[in-house]
Amino acid sequence: MSYLEGLFSVMGKTALVTGGATGIGRMIAEALVRAGAHVVIASRKGEACEAVAQELNALDAGGTAEGFAGDVATEAGVMALAGEVKVRTQRLHILVNNAGKSWGEPLEQFPHKAWEGVFSVNVAGLFTLTQQLLPLLESAASDDDPSRVVNLGSVMGAQPIGENAYSYAASKAAVHHLTRILAQEFAGRRITVNAFAPGPFQSRMTAFATGDEARRAVVAAGVPFGRIGRPDDIAGALLFLCGRGGAYTTGAIIPLDGGIGVETGGKLFGEMAG
Repeated sequence: MSYLEGLFSVMGKTALVTGGATGIGRMIAEALVRAGAHVVIASRKGEACEAVAQELNALDAGGTAEGFAGDVATEAGVMALAGEVKVRTQRLHILVNNAGKSWGEPLEQFPHKAWEGVFSVNVAGLFTLTQQLLPLLESAASDDDPSRVVNLGSVMGAQPIGENAYSYAASKAAVHHLTRILAQEFAGRRITVNAFAPGPFQSRMTAFATGDEARRAVVAAGVPFGRIGRPDDIAGALLFLCGRGGAYTTGAIIPLDGGIGVETGGKLFGEMAG
């Protein structure tokens, strides 16, 4: 094994990616398969997961994939998903809590029901699934090679960016805080817990803003780096966290936002600061 493979390979590991059929979840699943993992993909649409698994298996990469239906929106759905995973494996090296839900409406029309539905998926579902799969994560963990939990937060949870998605932004702030809580509690169990805080990437959830080249260009103009995120931006950070290189990192909220999170919107002392 080369030096780089030793740091970033996930060869032979088993991973679960929720919401892995589209968007960032799909990018994550492919990165893990290409790096040698066996990846279980689950989302509400089982047929889509099966189709993605077939596509990934056709890559002739180092890893393999399988897909099935799994819903983290309800307690019953989470329990069913956890049960299905336990049937398929006794050890889980990597859990990626990617499944998410959003809701956008102007402030004056934003409905009460938009809170319960979003938080059920983005926070409660994430927590309960991690809780239920903890025995599998502990079974795969060791001092030298901890198991890994990677949660999907958002730049909207790290910065006061509403964009008419109030419950989504608040839920992602909750994900970041929960990530730190679990990182502290899981350290003694040899499990790392980290989160990504992505900016704009092309996905079904962001299709209203990234669905075609013209709209992507508008969004990119608002990013300090001048572009939206690419699959490799996700893959590189993921393989760091999940490979040997990330074995000593826990409780981190990693910004993948092209600089949005450090942009203040202006200079404190105006032109005199330039």
